[in-house]
Formats: sequence, structure tokens, C-alpha cells
Amino acid sequence: MARIAGTNIPDNKRIEASLPYIFGIGLTKSREILKQTKIDPEKRTKDLNQDEINILRNYIEKNFKVEGDLKREILLNIKRLKDIKSYRGSRHAKGLPTRGQRTKTNSRTVRGNKRVSAGSGRKVSAQKT
Repeated sequence: MARIAGTNIPDNKRIEASLPYIFGIGLTKSREILKQTKIDPEKRTKDLNQDEINILRNYIEKNFKVEGDLKREILLNIKRLKDIKSYRGSRHAKGLPTRGQRTKTNSRTVRGNKRVSAGSGRKVSAQKT
């Protein structure tokens, strides 16, 4: 397995589909990276030689914020929103949707309101009589 940006990417997939396994890189960014580094997107990860892997690793480290750095930045942004007591920060703190979605009917899982359908109401007896 090739290891790029602290993530093992799968060997048997095309490199274009393998790069999105890195947090912060999607399919569009993956295609952009491969175009800039002039690596064939149809190649399998296992078919890449060490030079190509190093080129990819260096390009991603220089040009993109991925994995730990990106996660840290996101957490700091959320912490900043909570510290300044903004509306979005309070929604983050309560674990509710932050982008204006309705909460009366949807977002049950976010609110922790999982409704379980009721059975017939009759308990099964433990032993035969």
C-alpha cells in the first residue's frame, strides 16, 4: 500500500479513485493533482513507481492542507464560533443542525430522538405453562 499524507491508499483501485481516501481530497481535487503532476489517472496504485509516489506526496504536502492539519483547522473554527457565542457556535455546542434545516420533523438522529415503533404490546412469556 502506498502511504501519502499519513493515509494508506488502496492498491487495486485507480489512482484517481484512491486519492480521495485522504481526508481533504475529493474526486475533483484528485483529478487536478494528477493533471498537474502528469500522472495517468487510469493507472492502478500498485503500478505506480516510487518516483511517482514521491511526486504525488510532495505536491500534496506543498499545495493542500490535508488530514491532521485540516481537521485541526476545522475544530479551531468551531471552537472560535463557540467562544464568540455566535448562533452557529451554540448550535454546534448543542449538537443541532447549524445550517438552517428544520428540526421539528427531521434531524431526529442529530437530536437524539430516535423513535422506536411499538410492538403489539404483548410480552412473550418466558416459559410454557
